[in-house]
Amino acid sequence: MLDVTRLRVLAAVARHGSVTAAARALGYAQPSVSHHLARLEAETGSRLVQRVGRGVRLTGAGRMLAERAEEILGRLEAAEDELAAHTGLHAGRVRLAAFPSALGTFVPPAAAAFAAAHPDVELRLTEAEPPEATRLLRSGEVDIALLFDYSGPYSGPPAAEDGLRRTPLLTEPVYLVTPAGLPGDRIGDHATRRWITGCERCRTRLVRCCEAAGFTPDIAFTTDDYVAVQALVAAGLGVTTLPGLALAARLDHAVRPVRLPDQERVVSAAVHGEPPHPPAVAALLGHLAKATATAMSLTALPPP
Repeated sequence: MLDVTRLRVLAAVARHGSVTAAARALGYAQPSVSHHLARLEAETGSRLVQRVGRGVRLTGAGRMLAERAEEILGRLEAAEDELAAHTGLHAGRVRLAAFPSALGTFVPPAAAAFAAAHPDVELRLTEAEPPEATRLLRSGEVDIALLFDYSGPYSGPPAAEDGLRRTPLLTEPVYLVTPAGLPGDRIGDHATRRWITGCERCRTRLVRCCEAAGFTPDIAFTTDDYVAVQALVAAGLGVTTLPGLALAARLDHAVRPVRLPDQERVVSAAVHGEPPHPPAVAALLGHLAKATATAMSLTALPPP
Protein backbone atom coordinates (compact mmCIF):
# COMPACT_ATOMS: atom_id res chain seq x y z
CA MET A 1 0.00 0.00 0.00
CA LEU A 2 1.29 3.47 -0.88
CA ASP A 3 2.46 5.62 2.01
CA VAL A 4 0.25 8.69 2.57
CA THR A 5 3.16 10.88 3.68
CA ARG A 6 5.05 10.12 0.47
CA LEU A 7 1.95 10.86 -1.60
CA ARG A 8 1.68 14.19 0.21
CA VAL A 9 5.30 14.95 -0.70
CA LEU A 10 4.73 14.09 -4.38
CA ALA A 11 1.60 16.25 -4.48
CA ALA A 12 3.54 19.15 -2.95
CA VAL A 13 6.31 18.84 -5.55
CA ALA A 14 3.70 18.86 -8.32
CA ARG A 15 1.90 21.85 -6.80
CA HIS A 16 4.96 23.98 -6.04
CA GLY A 17 7.21 22.95 -8.91
CA SER A 18 10.40 22.06 -7.08
CA VAL A 19 11.81 20.01 -4.23
CA THR A 20 12.97 23.16 -2.45
CA ALA A 21 9.54 24.85 -2.62
CA ALA A 22 7.78 21.62 -1.60
CA ALA A 23 10.10 21.23 1.41
CA ARG A 24 9.39 24.83 2.43
CA ALA A 25 5.61 24.36 2.13
CA LEU A 26 5.64 21.10 4.08
CA GLY A 27 8.11 22.25 6.71
CA TYR A 28 10.52 19.43 5.82
CA ALA A 29 14.24 19.46 5.18
CA GLN A 30 15.07 19.22 1.47
CA PRO A 31 16.92 15.87 1.84
CA SER A 32 13.81 14.46 3.53
CA VAL A 33 11.67 15.35 0.52
CA SER A 34 14.19 13.74 -1.82
CA HIS A 35 14.26 10.63 0.40
CA HIS A 36 10.44 10.32 0.34
CA LEU A 37 10.41 10.66 -3.46
CA ALA A 38 13.05 7.96 -3.81
CA ARG A 39 11.14 5.63 -1.49
CA LEU A 40 7.91 6.26 -3.41
CA GLU A 41 9.65 5.40 -6.68
CA ALA A 42 10.87 2.18 -5.07
CA GLU A 43 7.37 1.34 -3.82
CA THR A 44 5.74 1.95 -7.19
CA GLY A 45 8.53 0.62 -9.38
CA SER A 46 8.14 3.71 -11.57
CA ARG A 47 10.28 6.73 -12.36
CA LEU A 48 8.25 9.62 -10.95
CA VAL A 49 10.66 12.57 -11.23
CA GLN A 50 13.57 13.43 -13.47
CA ARG A 51 16.29 16.00 -12.98
CA VAL A 52 16.22 19.08 -15.25
CA GLY A 53 19.19 21.36 -14.63
CA ARG A 54 19.17 22.09 -10.91
CA GLY A 55 15.51 21.22 -10.51
CA VAL A 56 13.18 18.28 -11.09
CA ARG A 57 10.23 17.61 -13.36
CA LEU A 58 7.52 15.02 -12.92
CA THR A 59 7.36 12.23 -15.48
CA GLY A 60 4.06 11.16 -17.01
CA ALA A 61 3.68 8.53 -14.28
CA GLY A 62 4.56 11.12 -11.66
CA ARG A 63 1.92 13.57 -12.90
CA MET A 64 -0.72 10.84 -12.97
CA LEU A 65 0.10 9.69 -9.44
CA ALA A 66 0.26 13.30 -8.17
CA GLU A 67 -3.27 13.95 -9.47
CA ARG A 68 -4.54 10.82 -7.74
CA ALA A 69 -2.63 11.81 -4.60
CA GLU A 70 -4.47 15.15 -4.51
CA GLU A 71 -7.79 13.29 -4.67
CA ILE A 72 -6.77 10.78 -1.99
CA LEU A 73 -5.51 13.46 0.39
CA GLY A 74 -8.62 15.54 -0.16
CA ARG A 75 -10.92 12.61 0.56
CA LEU A 76 -8.94 11.79 3.73
CA GLU A 77 -9.35 15.36 4.93
CA ALA A 78 -13.05 15.23 4.15
CA ALA A 79 -13.36 11.96 6.10
CA GLU A 80 -11.70 13.59 9.10
CA ASP A 81 -14.18 16.47 8.94
CA GLU A 82 -17.14 14.08 8.67
CA LEU A 83 -15.96 12.14 11.70
CA ALA A 84 -15.50 15.36 13.65
CA ALA A 85 -19.07 16.38 12.84
CA HIS A 86 -20.60 12.92 13.32
CA THR A 87 -21.92 13.66 16.78
CA GLY A 88 -23.78 16.75 15.61
CA LEU A 89 -23.39 20.34 14.45
CA HIS A 90 -21.19 21.45 17.33
CA ALA A 91 -17.82 21.44 15.58
CA GLY A 92 -16.10 20.85 12.25
CA ARG A 93 -16.49 22.73 9.01
CA VAL A 94 -18.30 22.65 5.69
CA ARG A 95 -16.84 23.96 2.43
CA LEU A 96 -18.83 25.30 -0.52
CA ALA A 97 -17.67 26.11 -4.06
CA ALA A 98 -19.96 28.46 -5.98
CA PHE A 99 -19.92 30.36 -9.28
CA PRO A 100 -19.95 34.20 -9.19
CA SER A 101 -23.63 34.94 -9.80
CA ALA A 102 -24.63 32.45 -7.09
CA LEU A 103 -22.21 34.16 -4.70
CA GLY A 104 -23.83 37.46 -5.65
CA THR A 105 -27.41 36.35 -4.97
CA PHE A 106 -28.57 33.39 -2.88
CA VAL A 107 -25.34 32.12 -1.31
CA PRO A 108 -24.85 35.03 1.16
CA PRO A 109 -28.31 34.70 2.80
CA ALA A 110 -27.96 30.92 2.90
CA ALA A 111 -24.51 31.24 4.50
CA ALA A 112 -25.76 33.80 7.00
CA ALA A 113 -28.69 31.59 8.00
CA PHE A 114 -26.40 28.60 8.37
CA ALA A 115 -23.91 30.58 10.49
CA ALA A 116 -26.70 31.87 12.74
CA ALA A 117 -28.13 28.38 13.26
CA HIS A 118 -24.78 26.63 13.70
CA PRO A 119 -22.23 29.15 15.05
CA ASP A 120 -19.71 26.48 16.05
CA VAL A 121 -19.38 25.06 12.52
CA GLU A 122 -16.88 26.80 10.25
CA LEU A 123 -18.22 27.66 6.79
CA ARG A 124 -15.73 28.26 3.97
CA LEU A 125 -16.66 29.65 0.54
CA THR A 126 -14.64 29.31 -2.67
CA GLU A 127 -15.46 30.95 -6.01
CA ALA A 128 -15.26 28.44 -8.86
CA GLU A 129 -16.98 27.86 -12.19
CA PRO A 130 -18.57 24.39 -12.58
CA PRO A 131 -15.60 22.52 -14.12
CA GLU A 132 -13.25 23.68 -11.36
CA ALA A 133 -15.94 23.24 -8.68
CA THR A 134 -16.47 19.66 -9.83
CA ARG A 135 -12.72 19.00 -9.59
CA LEU A 136 -12.62 20.46 -6.08
CA LEU A 137 -15.55 18.27 -5.07
CA ARG A 138 -14.02 15.09 -6.50
CA SER A 139 -10.70 15.77 -4.76
CA GLY A 140 -12.40 16.38 -1.42
CA GLU A 141 -11.35 20.05 -1.24
CA VAL A 142 -14.99 21.13 -0.91
CA ASP A 143 -18.09 19.36 0.42
CA ILE A 144 -20.71 20.97 -1.83
CA ALA A 145 -20.32 22.39 -5.34
CA LEU A 146 -22.89 24.66 -6.97
CA LEU A 147 -23.10 23.74 -10.64
CA PHE A 148 -25.18 24.79 -13.63
CA ASP A 149 -26.18 23.37 -16.99
CA TYR A 150 -27.99 25.03 -19.85
CA SER A 151 -31.15 23.38 -21.10
CA GLY A 152 -32.78 23.76 -24.48
CA PRO A 153 -31.67 23.04 -28.05
CA TYR A 154 -28.19 24.62 -27.66
CA SER A 155 -27.13 23.04 -24.37
CA GLY A 156 -24.81 20.30 -25.65
CA PRO A 157 -24.16 16.94 -23.98
CA PRO A 158 -24.26 16.75 -20.17
CA ALA A 159 -20.98 16.56 -18.28
CA ALA A 160 -19.90 13.19 -16.86
CA GLU A 161 -20.52 13.10 -13.12
CA ASP A 162 -19.65 9.63 -11.86
CA GLY A 163 -20.04 9.50 -8.09
CA LEU A 164 -21.70 12.92 -7.81
CA ARG A 165 -25.25 13.41 -6.58
CA ARG A 166 -27.14 16.57 -7.56
CA THR A 167 -29.96 18.40 -5.80
CA PRO A 168 -31.80 20.80 -8.19
CA LEU A 169 -32.13 24.28 -6.71
CA LEU A 170 -33.64 26.53 -9.38
CA THR A 171 -34.19 27.05 -13.08
CA GLU A 172 -33.42 30.56 -14.28
CA PRO A 173 -34.15 32.31 -17.58
CA VAL A 174 -31.44 33.48 -19.99
CA TYR A 175 -31.49 36.99 -21.46
CA LEU A 176 -30.11 38.69 -24.53
CA VAL A 177 -28.38 41.81 -23.19
CA THR A 178 -27.84 44.83 -25.45
CA PRO A 179 -27.23 48.55 -24.91
CA ALA A 180 -30.38 50.43 -23.85
CA GLY A 181 -32.17 51.80 -26.89
CA LEU A 182 -30.62 49.34 -29.34
CA PRO A 183 -33.36 47.52 -31.29
CA GLY A 184 -33.43 43.76 -31.82
CA ASP A 185 -34.95 41.13 -29.54
CA ARG A 186 -33.39 38.06 -31.18
CA ILE A 187 -29.84 36.79 -31.32
CA GLY A 188 -29.92 36.85 -35.11
CA ASP A 189 -30.64 40.59 -35.07
CA HIS A 190 -27.08 41.18 -33.85
CA ALA A 191 -25.10 39.02 -36.27
CA THR A 192 -22.83 41.90 -37.31
CA ARG A 193 -22.04 43.08 -33.79
CA ARG A 194 -19.24 42.06 -31.50
CA TRP A 195 -20.04 39.65 -28.67
CA ILE A 196 -18.98 39.23 -25.06
CA THR A 197 -18.90 35.87 -23.30
CA GLY A 198 -17.75 34.22 -20.08
CA CYS A 199 -16.56 30.75 -19.06
CA GLU A 200 -15.83 28.03 -21.61
CA ARG A 201 -19.21 26.38 -21.05
CA CYS A 202 -21.04 29.68 -21.61
CA ARG A 203 -18.91 30.44 -24.67
CA THR A 204 -19.68 27.05 -26.25
CA ARG A 205 -23.39 27.55 -25.74
CA LEU A 206 -23.30 31.10 -27.16
CA VAL A 207 -21.50 29.89 -30.30
CA ARG A 208 -24.16 27.18 -30.79
CA CYS A 209 -26.96 29.75 -30.40
CA CYS A 210 -25.40 32.10 -32.92
CA GLU A 211 -24.67 29.32 -35.41
CA ALA A 212 -28.30 28.23 -35.14
CA ALA A 213 -29.24 31.81 -36.03
CA GLY A 214 -27.04 31.59 -39.13
CA PHE A 215 -23.78 33.28 -38.15
CA THR A 216 -20.54 32.81 -36.26
CA PRO A 217 -20.17 35.36 -33.45
CA ASP A 218 -17.28 37.81 -33.40
CA ILE A 219 -16.25 37.31 -29.75
CA ALA A 220 -14.24 40.36 -28.78
CA PHE A 221 -14.24 40.11 -24.96
CA THR A 222 -14.17 37.21 -22.51
CA THR A 223 -14.75 37.65 -18.78
CA ASP A 224 -16.56 35.80 -15.97
CA ASP A 225 -17.30 39.11 -14.22
CA TYR A 226 -20.97 39.82 -14.88
CA VAL A 227 -20.57 43.44 -13.71
CA ALA A 228 -17.78 43.98 -16.24
CA VAL A 229 -19.84 42.26 -18.96
CA GLN A 230 -22.73 44.69 -18.44
CA ALA A 231 -20.35 47.66 -18.34
CA LEU A 232 -18.90 46.61 -21.70
CA VAL A 233 -22.39 46.27 -23.15
CA ALA A 234 -23.47 49.63 -21.71
CA ALA A 235 -20.43 51.25 -23.33
CA GLY A 236 -21.54 49.92 -26.72
CA LEU A 237 -18.60 47.53 -27.07
CA GLY A 238 -20.68 44.42 -27.71
CA VAL A 239 -23.76 42.38 -26.87
CA THR A 240 -24.09 39.22 -24.82
CA THR A 241 -26.39 36.74 -23.12
CA LEU A 242 -26.62 36.46 -19.34
CA PRO A 243 -28.57 34.21 -16.97
CA GLY A 244 -31.13 35.71 -14.61
CA LEU A 245 -28.97 35.37 -11.49
CA ALA A 246 -26.26 37.59 -12.99
CA LEU A 247 -28.83 40.31 -13.68
CA ALA A 248 -30.52 39.84 -10.31
CA ALA A 249 -27.16 40.28 -8.58
CA ARG A 250 -26.51 43.57 -10.32
CA LEU A 251 -28.48 45.12 -13.18
CA ASP A 252 -26.88 47.99 -15.08
CA HIS A 253 -29.73 50.26 -16.12
CA ALA A 254 -27.81 51.27 -19.24
CA VAL A 255 -28.42 47.81 -20.71
CA ARG A 256 -31.55 46.21 -22.11
CA PRO A 257 -32.23 42.56 -21.17
CA VAL A 258 -34.71 40.59 -23.30
CA ARG A 259 -35.68 37.09 -22.22
CA LEU A 260 -34.84 34.35 -24.70
CA PRO A 261 -37.90 32.08 -24.76
CA ASP A 262 -36.15 28.78 -25.55
CA GLN A 263 -33.21 29.01 -23.13
CA GLU A 264 -32.80 28.32 -19.40
CA ARG A 265 -30.05 27.51 -16.95
CA VAL A 266 -30.52 24.83 -14.28
CA VAL A 267 -28.64 25.38 -11.01
CA SER A 268 -27.98 22.48 -8.65
CA ALA A 269 -25.97 21.58 -5.55
CA ALA A 270 -23.69 18.57 -5.98
CA VAL A 271 -22.16 16.37 -3.30
CA HIS A 272 -19.89 13.34 -3.55
CA GLY A 273 -21.41 9.99 -2.69
CA GLU A 274 -24.78 8.77 -1.52
CA PRO A 275 -26.78 10.03 1.48
CA PRO A 276 -26.97 10.24 4.42
CA HIS A 277 -24.72 13.28 4.24
CA PRO A 278 -22.74 14.64 7.20
CA PRO A 279 -24.97 16.85 9.37
CA ALA A 280 -23.25 20.10 8.36
CA VAL A 281 -23.57 19.28 4.66
CA ALA A 282 -27.24 18.37 4.99
CA ALA A 283 -27.93 21.56 6.94
CA LEU A 284 -26.23 23.81 4.39
CA LEU A 285 -28.11 22.10 1.53
CA GLY A 286 -31.33 22.95 3.32
CA HIS A 287 -30.41 26.62 3.71
CA LEU A 288 -29.37 26.82 0.04
CA ALA A 289 -32.73 25.40 -1.03
CA LYS A 290 -34.60 27.99 1.07
CA ALA A 291 -32.50 30.87 -0.24
CA THR A 292 -32.99 29.91 -3.89
CA ALA A 293 -36.77 30.03 -3.48
CA THR A 294 -36.42 33.80 -2.98
CA ALA A 295 -33.73 34.22 -5.63
CA MET A 296 -35.91 32.53 -8.26
CA SER A 297 -38.40 35.39 -8.22
CA LEU A 298 -35.59 37.91 -8.71
CA THR A 299 -34.49 36.30 -11.98
CA ALA A 300 -37.82 37.06 -13.69
CA LEU A 301 -37.14 40.59 -14.93
CA PRO A 302 -39.99 42.75 -16.29
CA PRO A 303 -40.13 43.24 -20.09
CA PRO A 304 -37.93 46.14 -21.31
